[in-house]
Amino acid sequence: MENLALIESFSEFKDDKLIDRVTLMAILEDVFRNALKKKFGDDDNFDIIINPDKGDLEIWRNRIVVADGDVEEPNQEISLSEARKIEPDFEVGEDVSEEVKLIDLGRRAILALRQNLISKIHEHDNTNIFKQFKDLEGDIYTAEVHHIRHRAVILLDDEGNEIILPKDKQIPSDFFRKGDNVRGIIDSVELKGNKPAIIMSRTSPKFLEKLFESEIPEVFDGLITIKNVVRIPGEKAKVAVDSYDDRIDPVGACVGMKGSRIHGIVRELGNENIDVINFTSNLQLYITRALSPARVTSIKIDEENKRAEAILKPEEVSKAIGRGGHNIRLAGQLTGYEIDVFREGAEEDVELTEFSDEIEGWVIEEFSKVGMDTAKSVLEQDVADLVKRTDLEEETILDVIRILKEEFED
Repeated sequence: MENLALIESFSEFKDDKLIDRVTLMAILEDVFRNALKKKFGDDDNFDIIINPDKGDLEIWRNRIVVADGDVEEPNQEISLSEARKIEPDFEVGEDVSEEVKLIDLGRRAILALRQNLISKIHEHDNTNIFKQFKDLEGDIYTAEVHHIRHRAVILLDDEGNEIILPKDKQIPSDFFRKGDNVRGIIDSVELKGNKPAIIMSRTSPKFLEKLFESEIPEVFDGLITIKNVVRIPGEKAKVAVDSYDDRIDPVGACVGMKGSRIHGIVRELGNENIDVINFTSNLQLYITRALSPARVTSIKIDEENKRAEAILKPEEVSKAIGRGGHNIRLAGQLTGYEIDVFREGAEEDVELTEFSDEIEGWVIEEFSKVGMDTAKSVLEQDVADLVKRTDLEEETILDVIRILKEEFED
């Protein structure tokens, strides 16, 4: 009965962990062989017979009979007189199989063996969880808020697996309470030590793409293809869509009647403003569409340097740039071109870089980030609006305006 606790452990692990019989036997044999190596120095001459369903366990040590006094390897050899205590008709050179009882390993070894078994089972579980979630990378997943930390929300799924939603992968307007169901994509899965770290993201463009797949049947069925997705999470996104079926209007199908189809996606993303545009291989037309809702008069493209100049009517410029420069930035990311915006009739305008002797480079760069690359694009804006759009102090902006005005007065 000395192996009763261990036998109960086998049944407990098999039932609780849902490990298949073959895997459990392999783990048990590995654990016992490690114990035998520690006890006897080698396990090559041991046979282990395990029946995890019944809890049966037998360990047999095989040794060669040698003459009394000739035993050099006690684990591999047995003297003739010792062998004949097991069976009286043994002769030198024959093989002897002798059962090793668990109690022979020692109480401490049995405790260590149990602990090793628990460790191996957990390691097996973690490997399976890692493989399971590695296959789910890039897919939408739902889990429940377990607790909220300063830098992350910890989620648990129905199987009790822990999923981490870091602060920088949450939409700025996200607010969670314990027990809330949260949707995101499985962004990455890594093994840290032996434990899988499963990271969820709600800010990835892939999350928006997968939401389109789940909410819009034509996307799910492959009738509409998503060509590219760019986002400023919680603020604005642009999605380029295409269809190989001329009878399908991809933008109309994605948006739905009065926005009915896209409304759920917008709500999921904290009222993120989503522009859906028709993809085209016509670069001028693609950039024009990417700048929507602004209406572009004309486009000049420099393919070698991946730059485009968009000419617009004065009242359309602010739409092209967008609040905080979001629209022009996303249009550039969507098309892969750096886009500069110019007003119609502004040929006499001057690039801000021409003022690099008087205006520091980092200040010019701040204006450029929000789509203001020329003197007039700055002068035609309200000072308060410039303060909101850029990371510049009002005093710095007023100084820039003074320098630019002097140029045009001259």
